[in-house]
Amino acid sequence: MGRKAIPFVICALLLCFVGALPRLAMAQSDSLSGGIIREIRIEGTQRIEPETVRSYMRLNPGDPFDPLLIDKSLKNIFGTGLFADVTLRREGDALIVSVVENPIINRIAFEGNDRLDDATLSAEVTLRPRVVFTRTKVQNDVQHLLEIYRRSGRYAATIEPKVIQLPQNRVDLVFEINEGPLTKIQAINFIGNKVFSDSRLRDEITTTETAFWRILSTTDTYDPDRLTFDRELLRRFYLEEGYADFRVVSVVAELLPDREGFIVTFTVEEGELHHFGKIDVVSKLPKLDPETLKQYVLTEEGEQYNAQLVEDTIDNLTETIGNLGYAFVDVRPRVERNREKRLINITYEIEEGPKVFVERIDIEGNVRTLDRVIRREFRLVEGDAFNAAKLRRSRQNIQNLGFFRSVDVNSNPGSQPDRTVIGVEVQEQSTGDLTFGAGFSTRLGPVGNVGMRERNLLGRGQDLRVGFTLSGAQSELNLSFTEPYFLNRNLAAGFDLFRVINNDKERSFDEQRLGGSLRAGFNWGEDLRQVVRYKIEDQKIENVDANAALLVKEEEGQSLESSVSQTLTFDTRDNRFDPRKGFVVNLSTEVAGLGGDVFHFKPSLGGNYYFPVATDWTLGLGAEIGTIIGLGEDTRISDRYFIGGRDCRGFQFAGVGPRDRPSDDPLGGKNFYTGTVELGFPLGLPDEFKIRGRIFSDVCAAWDLDRTNAEVQDSSAPRVSIGTGISWQSPFGPVVIDLAVAAIKEDFDQTEVFSFSFGTQF
Repeated sequence: MGRKAIPFVICALLLCFVGALPRLAMAQSDSLSGGIIREIRIEGTQRIEPETVRSYMRLNPGDPFDPLLIDKSLKNIFGTGLFADVTLRREGDALIVSVVENPIINRIAFEGNDRLDDATLSAEVTLRPRVVFTRTKVQNDVQHLLEIYRRSGRYAATIEPKVIQLPQNRVDLVFEINEGPLTKIQAINFIGNKVFSDSRLRDEITTTETAFWRILSTTDTYDPDRLTFDRELLRRFYLEEGYADFRVVSVVAELLPDREGFIVTFTVEEGELHHFGKIDVVSKLPKLDPETLKQYVLTEEGEQYNAQLVEDTIDNLTETIGNLGYAFVDVRPRVERNREKRLINITYEIEEGPKVFVERIDIEGNVRTLDRVIRREFRLVEGDAFNAAKLRRSRQNIQNLGFFRSVDVNSNPGSQPDRTVIGVEVQEQSTGDLTFGAGFSTRLGPVGNVGMRERNLLGRGQDLRVGFTLSGAQSELNLSFTEPYFLNRNLAAGFDLFRVINNDKERSFDEQRLGGSLRAGFNWGEDLRQVVRYKIEDQKIENVDANAALLVKEEEGQSLESSVSQTLTFDTRDNRFDPRKGFVVNLSTEVAGLGGDVFHFKPSLGGNYYFPVATDWTLGLGAEIGTIIGLGEDTRISDRYFIGGRDCRGFQFAGVGPRDRPSDDPLGGKNFYTGTVELGFPLGLPDEFKIRGRIFSDVCAAWDLDRTNAEVQDSSAPRVSIGTGISWQSPFGPVVIDLAVAAIKEDFDQTEVFSFSFGTQF
């Protein structure tokens, strides 16, 4: 046969084979059709009962051989997932069902997983020991596990399932995992931005580019949910900067070929800059004059448009009107735009809002903190008329507890149109402080201190503190406990115990103090708080040197002080721990003489005011004055005021005030004042560093004694210091460093340039 004939022969054979297929199929169909089924036999079952297999069939003995029903029976048996293979064949009048059972899983193991533990991975797989093994379920579980790794930022992770055959048709299933490196954000780019640079926009979003210093941060890992939040952050930023037409066109995250990094690209349209046009307030509520409300409007005609100011104005008006007795109020801004002049006219319309009541309060995210600790900070309870101002105040109260890293409070629709459900979601943070200090002083020798504090003891909101200080010359032990809601009332009660032993060889006397106090605090209003305290203290002054000051010699011996004091605080700060705006004022008085042998009256008044001067720049002003008056007797050294240290930086503790010349002992002043001006600002470092700088100037003085002599150095002249410092909210606790120079001082004052404090949290 010639080579040219071979293709024709192959084609002829193929045509014969294709033509034979229908006849083969017909023969197979004929073999399973015709006649009556006299018997159904099940072969190959081991663990599974034959009757179980029969229950899935559509045929029974006595039925005719029906190819359609046989096919459905085959699919039903396969669909159980119990069998790896199923065949149906005919032998005479018998229908033979031959099955191969899937194995049973004996054990599931994970290998190679370091970042995610076995318990976390086991919760994501559907297969379990003593469950039937199927390859489909294994592949589904592999996909679930890969998704878990992707959510944790590891897009390069690979998982290979391994099956180990065991006797009795059992298998061990092992997921071999290669977690791979974290998939970092290698670059963040912006397209379409002309007004603001890429670096400025990167500062406004939470996602960050990877860098070596971000070892303690996860913001440089890819997270789709975080990118969605970043879109909203960009929108808010542009709306606050006056770009009312801004929009994010798209956000694209491109995975690099090595699967170890992403490049994120934001495409934006900035639009044109807008300004406020006409601003007006109209009211549909009876007896409410809109003219009296204009002072609470923060938006002004001609100023650059700022969407946040509009929101703040709505909050101001809602809170003010609510305080006037209108429980249900709705403030809506009616916006009119002049696109040619790029002006936005706003009319704040005030009308009666829908009557909505609080149906319930749902709290989530509190793993350790008890629900009641959060609920008691609410100014709303179930059944109350809904009030947005009270809801905001409740959120601030919860935030001020200091127990939570974040607090989200929202109102959601209830079961009825006039019902709302308040949802609270919190993220807990460490509430324990373990503070260590160590140093050396030429006066005190080696100095060490340990302080422990738990601000949320057992999740009940209780505050427990223990402190111990030991040096070559002094030891001090303190213990205090506070129950913030004593007897389930808005009454904070607590006690303090202390013992101080001072054997400073540089001083002309030794001192021992032992005592305790009981205290109670309650609120007169949202911002006004009263604290009352009773203290009893036993003091002993002994081993007085012959060259000691006459005032010290006169106090040698033992005395008992029994005193009552109170502190009235008015606090409007936005945050007690890192205030950026608001003020706090404290008025304190103490009267000693309710028993004991010490008699004096000791008042003081102080306050601080904070306000922003630019974005993330805060100016703080503070001042305090005080005096002590002996009631029928001279005041004691331990009761007078000692100024320096944190309240007047640049001077040592007790470095300002009357001082004995021969012994150099500080005697304390009957009168004092302090003042400070401090500007806090960012240092341009990434936000996750949590490092802020500050420059400050302090002024202070302490002066006057009941009796004086030529050996006492005293002056009421002001002392002034200037300095700078940084504060770092480190992962190991707050770190504060200050450098200050005493610009104006007296010759006998004790100064210090450098001060440092460090604490670690657990």
